[in-house]
Amino acid sequence: MPIPCSRKCGKNAILKRPKTGHALCKECFFFAFESEIHNTIVQGKLFKPGDKVAIGASGGKDSTVLAYVLKTLNEKYKYGIDLFLLSIDEGITGYRDDSLKTVQQNKDDYGLPLKILSYKELYGWTMDEIVAEIGKKNNCTFCGVFRRQALDRGAALLGVDCIATGHNADDIAETVLMNILRGDIARLQRCTSIITAGADCIKRCKPLKYAYEKEIVMYAYFKQLVYFSTECVFAPNAYRGHARTFLKDLEKIRPSSILDIIHSGETLQIKANIKLPERRNCSRCGFVSSQEICKACIMLEGLNRGLPKLGIGKSTKVKRVMNSITNDDHKNDKNKDDEKTKTNIEF
Repeated sequence: MPIPCSRKCGKNAILKRPKTGHALCKECFFFAFESEIHNTIVQGKLFKPGDKVAIGASGGKDSTVLAYVLKTLNEKYKYGIDLFLLSIDEGITGYRDDSLKTVQQNKDDYGLPLKILSYKELYGWTMDEIVAEIGKKNNCTFCGVFRRQALDRGAALLGVDCIATGHNADDIAETVLMNILRGDIARLQRCTSIITAGADCIKRCKPLKYAYEKEIVMYAYFKQLVYFSTECVFAPNAYRGHARTFLKDLEKIRPSSILDIIHSGETLQIKANIKLPERRNCSRCGFVSSQEICKACIMLEGLNRGLPKLGIGKSTKVKRVMNSITNDDHKNDKNKDDEKTKTNIEF
């Protein structure tokens, strides 16, 4: 027997929302899903008229749905923003090279400008080369650090005001769990923020913050959006996978657990004696950092000097090695200056 749509529109339901349990027809599901994202944008004050917004596009379900929905809502509610697609090519054979083909199709389907930057041109390394150097144990750490900075670099080139990422509710809940498991109290509240950075650097926002992953997949399916669904070849080694499995088990028992975990992170009160990282600019590359030399520069220094695990070692050891490298650089610079002065005198 057909189940009527919960919104009493007169049509029969074709799905049950994982987030609320409501039985909805296709049109009512689209309306509910888009309206919730619109409310997130308005209440969070994510954009203002005239903003240039770069969408972090990977070709996956989240970024594809984000691009489609932002374009739709921008036209429907007259946000007055200019949208761009920004993709990062990490250099992962059999994964990113294929997903970028989907991004190219997104560009054509949605009529949005596209900028692609690669790790190779930015850092001189591809992820395939990095994994060959360090192994598969800590590759996601390298990729995450480089990717975050690569997005900043791309956004700076495009001259945008904001980077919109496809982080969904599941992603944020997983991050909260990971920070709890690692005892990283200082990052617990910040990881749930819908807007991060800002001030002297380009802000980031998460329009899909309260959208469930299952509903994003359903929306993409019923809208017949083209997206890339193959998992990264290095992802099975990621620590996040354990948090994801745990979260999925919780969701089976209590669907609201995803939003409950996010709310816990939002309302957490940080004790006064816990020192939060101070945002500054890296003394080497000039991009935003929580320390004098950013993580990306430290990791890159390690790779270039044959010390691939430098960026993932203990902070005291990293500081000692970086100080030694900096002192050596200063000595080399001084020697060059002395040689130059001596040459000029002899001449």
